Amino acid sequence: MTKRKIFISSVQKEFKDERAALRDFISGDPLCRRYFDCFLFEDIPAQDRRPDAVYTDEVRDCDIYVCLLGNEYGAEDARGSSATEREFREATERGKTRLLFVKNTTEKDRHPKTVKLINRAGNEVIRRRFSNAPELIAQLYAALVQYLEEQCLLQTVPFDAASCRNAVLGDIDEAVVENFLEAARAERKFPLPPRTSAKKLFTHLNLFNNGKLTHAAVLLFCRNPQKFRALLCAEVKCMHFHGTEVQKPIPSYQIYRGTLFEQVDEAVDFVLGKLDRTVTPSKTAIASDVSYEIPKMVIREAIVNAVAHRDYTSNAGVQVMLFSDRLEIWNPGALPEGMTPAALRKAHASVPRNPLISDPLFWARYIERAGTGTIDMIALCKKMKIPEPSFQQRGGQFVLIIRRKKKAPPKARPITQEVQGPSRHQVGTKLAPSRHQVAILQRCRTEKGITSLMQIVGRRDRTKFRDQVLNPLIMAGMIAMTVPEKPKSSKQMYRLTSKGAVYLREMKH
Repeated sequence: MTKRKIFISSVQKEFKDERAALRDFISGDPLCRRYFDCFLFEDIPAQDRRPDAVYTDEVRDCDIYVCLLGNEYGAEDARGSSATEREFREATERGKTRLLFVKNTTEKDRHPKTVKLINRAGNEVIRRRFSNAPELIAQLYAALVQYLEEQCLLQTVPFDAASCRNAVLGDIDEAVVENFLEAARAERKFPLPPRTSAKKLFTHLNLFNNGKLTHAAVLLFCRNPQKFRALLCAEVKCMHFHGTEVQKPIPSYQIYRGTLFEQVDEAVDFVLGKLDRTVTPSKTAIASDVSYEIPKMVIREAIVNAVAHRDYTSNAGVQVMLFSDRLEIWNPGALPEGMTPAALRKAHASVPRNPLISDPLFWARYIERAGTGTIDMIALCKKMKIPEPSFQQRGGQFVLIIRRKKKAPPKARPITQEVQGPSRHQVGTKLAPSRHQVAILQRCRTEKGITSLMQIVGRRDRTKFRDQVLNPLIMAGMIAMTVPEKPKSSKQMYRLTSKGAVYLREMKH
């Protein structure tokens, strides 16, 4: 976790002892030293720089600006401004968190410019008064605790249950809510009806905290969760390396943001698009059967677990790295207390780090609640005759490693496709839609989302559904996307084209 930097203003002799006391307290208190570093001008070594340039740079780099004001104003520059006033102005212009502390004294003892600065600053921020160093320390400690709570770094409830600052129902994407309801009803018989409002859905899923949207609600259903400061690092970074080590430049590098549903789907597609696969023409449908060198369900389970169980207070994100010999998935956070990597290889209790995130993922059948995910991954790898997954705790990161199949001799090599989409076996010159594709054509007379279409034909594997059913129809020109410039948009719908309508009429006759 990156520490926040505190800049303590004023170089006047008036506050020499108080400044040292604040520094010693912050560096010595167990809570403060975990979250904060303190800067005092007198602590920096001698260097060939103007003092005012040092002040400006340090204020620019800090997170919290602490302003101490008493009687003295300080040495003035050519424009008649003291270092403290210049610092306060810089912190204001930079949008820093400002904490103002004024020493109790009589008005007549203050420098006139100090009085003006106090009045000006007091109109912009809340000021606190102190008489001595212990009082100042107590006031600063209370302000820092409040800062940590506002930044969701220190809280009495889990991160996913804490309210997301400034988030409102207007930020919620109704299309994501609708797709979730469709999927949850189809997969788990979710009790709420399809047209349930976001407010009712969130109430049912406990995604409100005192009437405010929780982080879980925003991560799962907001148009752009990363616009909120506490969720800035809620993303999945996907990298593909041709060798066995991390090397730059990275051949393929994508950062996926958006809702957690979108992050999972796009990260899974990224990995599948880089893996070797065997394509076998089907005798009963126009789409071919596709088998990946690492089971698709293993990849999906690994990525979903990383997203669902990561520590969202960390500035690190989920990392998915595909090497020539293995797939590594890193997520910030440690296993629950008492749980070890070895315990994941046998039956164990399900202890979600973020229960309010895990619950909707369960309803949409992204995860299970029984703690069987890692066991299922091991079983699937055994079935495919590849090494079992490796689970490791490396400091503050949980790492999952899946070994790829060794390359077969040239004559027996599987077909490799770097680009997502239908294989050469999937679209012929003469289209003979399968019964699933006919059902899709019949229901696409009105616009439908992919979740609804999968429901219609009873399919659960999104990637396979795209490859075998949806993409061939698009390539044949029988259905079209409503947002073709953004194929993976959460608002993507599919509609019947004139060519598809002609086919249905001919089929009917």
